[in-house]
Amino acid sequence: MQPAIQFDPALLLQAQGIQVVFFDVDGVLTDGGLLFSESGETLKRFNTLDGHGLKLLQKAGITPAVITGRDSKPLRKRLEALGIVHAHFGTEDKAPAAAQTLQALGLEWSQAAAMGDDWPDLPLLRRAAFACAPANAHGEVLAAAHYVTTRAGGSGAVRELCDLLLVASGRYVDLLDEYRH
Repeated sequence: MQPAIQFDPALLLQAQGIQVVFFDVDGVLTDGGLLFSESGETLKRFNTLDGHGLKLLQKAGITPAVITGRDSKPLRKRLEALGIVHAHFGTEDKAPAAAQTLQALGLEWSQAAAMGDDWPDLPLLRRAAFACAPANAHGEVLAAAHYVTTRAGGSGAVRELCDLLLVASGRYVDLLDEYRH
């Protein structure tokens, strides 16, 4: 059976060989809005489609990593639930954090993808072999991206990138077949 989603073949070629994906949080894994409880705790809303996409990446042998300028208990709890172990919190200068993760994994920038939505993400997007931005990203980020998702951050944009990478890796159909029975 043929998958319902399709990507441009040239885009898939460019995304082949990706072994790690760096994700920003606010504006990528969330819609970028910040909610605060009465006690001042930051609350975040995560999309379950995105979460499942991150789990599928891991099943396919592609490592999701998070590098974010913020830190919060809800974020840490969500990443733990998703099994994401490579995460840097409260990091404004994201390139050194990504380089540290690459070194720990024994990978190069040529094997990395990155997804961000604002200026602090530009150093990662410019170094990564495959740069992606959600549809609602800042104009400078949109210009730096190899691929702009049709969905906004926090609304399935991460899943869209995950699906693209799974198709490019040749694992999409095998993983989908596990759910067709």
